[in-house]
Amino acid sequence: MRQEDIWDAEAARRYDTPGTGMFAPEVLDPAVRRLAGLAGGGRALEFAIGTGRVAVPLAESGVSVTGIELSRPMIDQLRTKADAETIPVIEGDMATARAPGTYTLVYLVFNTISNLLTQAEQVDCFRNAARHLEPGGRFVIELGVPDLRTLPPGQQAAVFHCEPGYIGLDTYDVVRQHLVSHHFGFGDGREARLFRSPHRYIWPAELDLMAQLAGFELESRHAGWDGAEFTAESRSHVSVYRLPG
Repeated sequence: MRQEDIWDAEAARRYDTPGTGMFAPEVLDPAVRRLAGLAGGGRALEFAIGTGRVAVPLAESGVSVTGIELSRPMIDQLRTKADAETIPVIEGDMATARAPGTYTLVYLVFNTISNLLTQAEQVDCFRNAARHLEPGGRFVIELGVPDLRTLPPGQQAAVFHCEPGYIGLDTYDVVRQHLVSHHFGFGDGREARLFRSPHRYIWPAELDLMAQLAGFELESRHAGWDGAEFTAESRSHVSVYRLPG
């Protein structure tokens, strides 16, 4: 499964859920506030900007935002909300594509670094962030913690979410640190809709080493955008890396 095939026109149309899910104010508002503060009045660059879930409200808050995005349909969906002058977007891979100028903040949200399926590509993503940042600039990553404790010995799949009309299931290849997320949507009938996406999961300590290879230092790590303490029970983290000033 290639990323450009996964994030096609149908996926782009279904991605936006205004007011609910990832777009719910209680999910989105703390992220926008934190990122605006970390930008410090400078310019921000979003890797894998998608349909602008974060970029649009961040730009509306007064931050100058540019994006890099691999999927043309996702960019087209973003363009229904913001034009190219308001939020410029470079079409390309977040591990290699270059945006013009320098930035005080580069950010990558909602597990998207795991869409890069090799360790080398993920390290390249850190290096690409460093190339775009001014001295003292920050790279922010939101990422889930691998949930392998829910995987019984000898079993290759675990349900991560279940509610009426939806089941989320991950299948694991623990040798390669790969998983495939399976999202099943269904109604009262016999038919179901399946969306799948492959990922390479990353442990926090491995992420920190990738950062060091690119010249970053870990500045902070919290369990969420609201600044909650990161613990052994945290299911995700927001990690802020900084280049030396």
